[in-house]
Amino acid sequence: MSQEKNSVTDPELTKFSLAARLEPFDSYWQSPDDVESGYKSFFEYYRHNYMPLLPDDRQVQILVVSCGPGYLLNVLKQAGYANVLGIDSDARKIEPGLARNLNCRPAGAFPFLTGTQERYDVIIPEQELNHLTMSETIDFLNLCRTRLKPNGLLIVYGLNGANPLVGSENLSQNIDHFYTFTEHSLKQLLQLSGFRDITILPLKIYVFWRNPLNYVGLLTTGLFEFFFRIMFKLYGKDVKVLSKKIMATCRA
Repeated sequence: MSQEKNSVTDPELTKFSLAARLEPFDSYWQSPDDVESGYKSFFEYYRHNYMPLLPDDRQVQILVVSCGPGYLLNVLKQAGYANVLGIDSDARKIEPGLARNLNCRPAGAFPFLTGTQERYDVIIPEQELNHLTMSETIDFLNLCRTRLKPNGLLIVYGLNGANPLVGSENLSQNIDHFYTFTEHSLKQLLQLSGFRDITILPLKIYVFWRNPLNYVGLLTTGLFEFFFRIMFKLYGKDVKVLSKKIMATCRA
């Protein structure tokens, strides 16, 4: 990995240059224009997709990479997790989280993981893995494995290339999207990085039950995915996860 300065994030925070320039992996890019509104609008998303995957023990040590304003940190704090740290390479993005007394600090993902001696029970990157090149992804996953305690949990996600409608658009619509996954290739990547007990899951977006339109979206996408599972089967492909984004849990 090149050692030149990263011109997008604060040059004092990272000595590693990532290939993604407009949306580097180690900073959060999904905040709405009204950053404060995100604490409410993202709450159900994180609660529904992430909370069932986490250990029951509220004292576990959790590292959130690319935490931004701390939307996930906020959910974890409200759920009673006491030992959570968030890092983001853009010091400005964590300011709202600091104002809410969330435990976050400015740090690039690679220099932090290579420089710390701390080991965590859980590591969660909030940015899609696809914002790293394949080589960077393997380096990052290997670093995560070394910073996890024995049997530690990693939760990652990325863009699903198996979705016939948005798979190719996911790759093409952003110059910092370097590849897409299927459930099979995501599992391969995690196995290559030394992880075990890998579970592939759909990342769900229709989790805001107070909005009636979400039920329409859930039904429509459910029928769409069911149809294409059958079509993939007819072409000899065993593809089960067809959501827009795909996530995985695995153990060190």
